[in-house]
Amino acid sequence: MDDQIRPAVIEAFETVWRDFGQGDPPAWDDDLVLLESGLDSLAFAVVVTELDDRLGFDPFSESAEPYYPQTVGDLVAYYERFAASR
Repeated sequence: MDDQIRPAVIEAFETVWRDFGQGDPPAWDDDLVLLESGLDSLAFAVVVTELDDRLGFDPFSESAEPYYPQTVGDLVAYYERFAASR
């Protein structure tokens, strides 16, 4: 499952960018700060929904602790950690 997470995250961002982004999409690398990606909070909610559809889980709603990833790499790592603990 872990090897599916990074591609799923990138694909979710690309899918949502087509609907919500403006201009050329950023490079979805680990260092990209999510708040600087050009997507708003609604778009990030859609990314999480896309990931739930693709991966079958939503760590944000299943976790008892709130978590706010800062970068794409943080988001990927959060999904990987959560998947490993399931």
